[in-house]
Amino acid sequence: LECVPSLSFYFCLGTWLLYLPCTWSIGLAAEPGCFPDWYMLSLFGTGAVLMRGAGCTINDMWDRDYDKKVIRTANRPIAAGDISIFRSFLFLGGQLTLALGVLLCLNYYSIALGAASLLLVITYPLMKRITYWPQLAL
Repeated sequence: LECVPSLSFYFCLGTWLLYLPCTWSIGLAAEPGCFPDWYMLSLFGTGAVLMRGAGCTINDMWDRDYDKKVIRTANRPIAAGDISIFRSFLFLGGQLTLALGVLLCLNYYSIALGAASLLLVITYPLMKRITYWPQLAL
């Protein structure tokens, strides 16, 4: 059991994969010798948590019928029927509304890029039905 990574590692991994490129860019944009802007780091950190969560919610909604048939995923709340599709849409709406609040704190160019990335959040979970390498869609 000691070689099995903890669940918290898996929970955080997707968030880190979204957040680390942001921190790298914010760090590169900082004045030489200065720390990166903490406000931007916190905005992008919050956005990474919210958008990673939205992606997981969409994935669970798309895959609810498949998840029921797989032991590892059968107990997920949507697949198990603990949460209705309507409630998952409400939850997704809350996640995306909060993420929009974060996005609106940025400049217009960043807002346009962030809005365009929403297409990836929606389509990425579907790519695993087309290819064994859904990351190619990104």
